[in-house]
Amino acid sequence: QVQLVESGGGLVQAGDSLRLSCVVSGPPFSNYHLGWFRQAPGKEREPVATITWSGYSSRYTDSVKGRFTISRDNDKNTVYLQMNSLEPDDGAVYYCAASTNWPMNDPGDINYWGEGTLVTVSS
Repeated sequence: QVQLVESGGGLVQAGDSLRLSCVVSGPPFSNYHLGWFRQAPGKEREPVATITWSGYSSRYTDSVKGRFTISRDNDKNTVYLQMNSLEPDDGAVYYCAASTNWPMNDPGDINYWGEGTLVTVSS
């Protein structure tokens, strides 16, 4: 059983930074590609940033390129999302995701989800 536990969300002002963390427990961490999805009220869940099991390849949705950085520490079983220059439209529940599929373009590609952490960005 794979468990993903997110932390780091909160209320910030536009232009601020946040770092989300997700600790993964269960089968070998390096078996999975990992990612962050987000879902705003009334919208579909969308991929934000994803990273391969090796950490050598990552992908970002266009709206966060240059502002967000995904990384993983396979020794700590943790994946991070560094979010800089936050904008009000970044406000959403952010979900950590694990998958044996690559790329992780769609929620249907995901094997395991975390419970989510709320990010609110005030203007």
